[in-house]
Amino acid sequence: MSQQPQVPFERMVFRKTNSRLGRHISVSPDNSTMKHLAYGRIILNASTPQVSFSNDAHETGLVCLSGTVEVKVGAEKFRLGRYDALYIPRDSNIELKTESQADVAEFFAPVERHHPLQYVSYQAVSKDPSLRFNTGGAASTRDLNILLGKNVQAGRLLVGFTFSEPGNWTSWPPHEHAQMLEEMYVYFDMPEPAYGIQLVYNDTKYPELITVVRDGDAVLMPSGYHPNVSVPGHRIGFLWAMAAHREVEDRQFGVVNIQQAFQQGASGLEAARK
Repeated sequence: MSQQPQVPFERMVFRKTNSRLGRHISVSPDNSTMKHLAYGRIILNASTPQVSFSNDAHETGLVCLSGTVEVKVGAEKFRLGRYDALYIPRDSNIELKTESQADVAEFFAPVERHHPLQYVSYQAVSKDPSLRFNTGGAASTRDLNILLGKNVQAGRLLVGFTFSEPGNWTSWPPHEHAQMLEEMYVYFDMPEPAYGIQLVYNDTKYPELITVVRDGDAVLMPSGYHPNVSVPGHRIGFLWAMAAHREVEDRQFGVVNIQQAFQQGASGLEAARK
């Protein structure tokens, strides 16, 4: 019988990360398998309309998932709507404020260098075929959106989101990129009864981690192949965030190793390399 390594489940799977009001950090290198990447959620409404914090030696990526929010970074202000993003350099004072409600995902990672503050409009992303494109084949068709990619100067962070067609696989064919990047998926816009199945594995015969994922859950990929699939009749939706191991040098989207048995299929990432 094959001896499988112990999977640190509690350091790779985080449930209901969208359940708390205000700013809450769910994942960090201190409580997870990540070396660099951290993730939090900022949920604001009339009872908690604003939060303030400093990112110190970390670069930060914000993605507005719903509502509208004003983000102040130093003396500059930006208004984010659904799927708009903001790259914030290290050593910044940050304030978020809403007049209604807002749900914002926050990703951050330590960096040595200072890169420019940059606002990314989803309207612009959606019109750029190298940043938004449909990919995949039979039973693996999905809509891939790159928010903080080659369009933004950064040290470690790459951030975007993917929606599958109902019942389809994503991150297919299975691929991995652990020598360059660590990654996490954060599931969103999956109202009940929608759910999916996430795999993370190095053992291609008997995957070490297989788990149900629902809206608000986060799954980490420190290494290994990481395909997922939605249930019939429902799509799967997730933010993906990656942190480069070597600052700037490893920050490359689409450089992957495809699982050997499935190498005949395209990875679905070619458009982003151009």
